[in-house]
Amino acid sequence: MSRIGKKTIKLPGGVEAAVDENNITVKGPKGELRVQIRPEIKAEIQDNQILFRVGDEHKNASAFWGLARALVANAVKGVSEGYKKELEIQGVGYRARVEGEELVLEMGFSHPVKFPKPSGIDLKVEKNIVIVSGADKQLVGETAAKIRAVRPPEPYKGKGIRYAGETVLRKAGKRAEGAGAVKA
Repeated sequence: MSRIGKKTIKLPGGVEAAVDENNITVKGPKGELRVQIRPEIKAEIQDNQILFRVGDEHKNASAFWGLARALVANAVKGVSEGYKKELEIQGVGYRARVEGEELVLEMGFSHPVKFPKPSGIDLKVEKNIVIVSGADKQLVGETAAKIRAVRPPEPYKGKGIRYAGETVLRKAGKRAEGAGAVKA
């Protein structure tokens, strides 16, 4: 039995859900999302709540039960509140700006890196912080990871793009290690 799958999802005000076969469509003020669930899982809407049940006894049915409930709960939260990831840019001369439908990153390369904005994602830049926001949790996280991959933080000076609040393990350079060493 899945402890997560047993929980019901309460629909907040302004959010509507519809179930048809193996798809659940959720509409809200931030947009519309469609979640496809496995055929072993049955969903139904009762009293402004979404309930999930296991239809077939399959080997992994309880795992899919909890997964389906978690994906739909993320969709409900996304269309009502939305998701947001913040990325910090650290380094002298490193900067970002939004030009039309692109994020332009100047990260110390010989050319600026142009990152096209995916549909359903909003990009904002405030000083040295890039804010990625949208209704789809998976798309927000994937977009933030792709932006971070342009120049991940390096371990010696800590320069690069990092998630807000991320700690980067720093390494001592050659001079710090060689200063106290005894020569043979």
